[in-house]
Amino acid sequence: MTAAAPIDVSPILAQVEAAPGIGRLRALSTAHAQADAATVEAVLREAARFCADHLAPLNAEGDRLGCTIQGGRVQVPPGYGEAWRAYVDAGWPTLDHPEAIGGQALPLFLAASVQQLVDSSCAAFGMLPVLQRSAARLIAAHGSEALKTEWLPALVSGEWAASICISEADAGSDVSRLRTTATPLDGDVWSITGEKMWISFGDHRLTPRIGHCLLARSPRGLSLFLTPDTVPDADGAMRPNNIVVRRVEEKMGLHGSPTCALGFEGARGWLIGDEGRGLQQLFVMITNMRLSAGVQGLGLAAAALDVARAYAAERRQGGPPSAPAVPIQDHADVQRMLLGMTARVETLRGLGLAIAVQADLAADEPDAAARAEASALVQWLLPIFKTIGGEAGFDVASQAIQVLGGAGYTREWPVEQMLRDARIATIYEGTTGMQSIDLLHRRLWRSEGEGLAVFLRMARADMTAAADDVRLPAAACLDRLEAAARDLTARQASPREAEAGATAFLHLAGLAATGWIAARLTTLGDESATWRRLAAAGRYWLSDLPDRAALAHADAVRGAGALELFEQL
Repeated sequence: MTAAAPIDVSPILAQVEAAPGIGRLRALSTAHAQADAATVEAVLREAARFCADHLAPLNAEGDRLGCTIQGGRVQVPPGYGEAWRAYVDAGWPTLDHPEAIGGQALPLFLAASVQQLVDSSCAAFGMLPVLQRSAARLIAAHGSEALKTEWLPALVSGEWAASICISEADAGSDVSRLRTTATPLDGDVWSITGEKMWISFGDHRLTPRIGHCLLARSPRGLSLFLTPDTVPDADGAMRPNNIVVRRVEEKMGLHGSPTCALGFEGARGWLIGDEGRGLQQLFVMITNMRLSAGVQGLGLAAAALDVARAYAAERRQGGPPSAPAVPIQDHADVQRMLLGMTARVETLRGLGLAIAVQADLAADEPDAAARAEASALVQWLLPIFKTIGGEAGFDVASQAIQVLGGAGYTREWPVEQMLRDARIATIYEGTTGMQSIDLLHRRLWRSEGEGLAVFLRMARADMTAAADDVRLPAAACLDRLEAAARDLTARQASPREAEAGATAFLHLAGLAATGWIAARLTTLGDESATWRRLAAAGRYWLSDLPDRAALAHADAVRGAGALELFEQL
């Protein structure tokens, strides 16, 4: 396998420096101040080199070979072991964890930007570090001191791995129907029995130990447990923990990431946090995983865009028959597609950075009111980013196939794999419909639109100095969102009426959020080639934004009347 060319990180670097709140974040603490422009550039350029050398060469072969079960254990594609050791040796798992447990205490926005490069290079491999970071956050927030001491340094360093075990055959998102049970044994040890499925990296040999963060029904209700794949016996030697790999799923994409069905047959587990509060405690981890799902979609979209741009600049076809054929990027329809793809990637990238910076502020702001505002904004934007990020991964890959034509439909080019890999991002960690219901019920109704109010205030403040051709379309979209929110809030007594438009409302919120970023891209920056590209992307995104917002608004408020036709199907 040969190394690929490093990804151009210039657009990421430019957007980091323009992210809303970046100046405030750097002023908060010594750790965040260390993530200055020079440090961010050094880290991202090194990450791009690492991905080109170690991860991109694995992508096509991992997709072709997939994962198998040998001797009751999962076998991942060749090269994954060496790549994981290199990833760990370089310190990439430690970026945003506290120094006290072996981390580098760098901001989340930097770790998310590195993850974007990983996902652009090999999205299947990129699933593993996301699980470790999420599990480490869960244990740090709710684990006992014994669990923290044993597991956090090993997870943060990448020495050990983790998985998330929630779904069951008849209880995916409907966790109230979970049947896996937890029975107390001696001391703090429990016996876990049940069947779990859709477990990413549920088994492998990349690390000597895997900690399964598992939701099970205990005497006091749904509770969280850490159930390792190996446990010490009476003599202190490690032995298997009565966990059986039932199968590895045959999937549309992400073939290099084993999705397992696991059987827990009286396995030993340790309670995480308070018994009966597992679902509430799980959100520490879900927040990080939803952000990561959006980043994965963004990474794949950015990679597909890079392929399409390079191909369109080199592929020659058309023009006057008496002259040499022209690059296909000279044709109006190809320019339309490339402009649309670029605008989608760059506005999404800016939104992801804004969320990550605000998440850092929500954790570290010393002022309680400012901290609460940042947290409310993050919770409002997360279901939006998760959804539109996943959609962008699939849609931009599909558009890239269109740019490449017949070549894009073949395995000789990577965009068909990107499309397959991206399709899952709007399904796991909560489907689009679930994200929409979450935005409606939790973020608009239960929280009384707190996050929406923060978003509208911040976005409108950024519009005041913008030129009319920027301000007016972005402001029109914000007005549409606010009007739809009022309409849906008035329908709380008839939830079905509002839920019928929940997905359209989420997409309207996505247009408003990316419109905010697009407006910022047109008003910030310098005259460099990178910023000219970003400004052009922002202006193109705004060019028809009011029309798209009007359609989404109409769908959001139309009610459930048309759904009566379902009875005639």
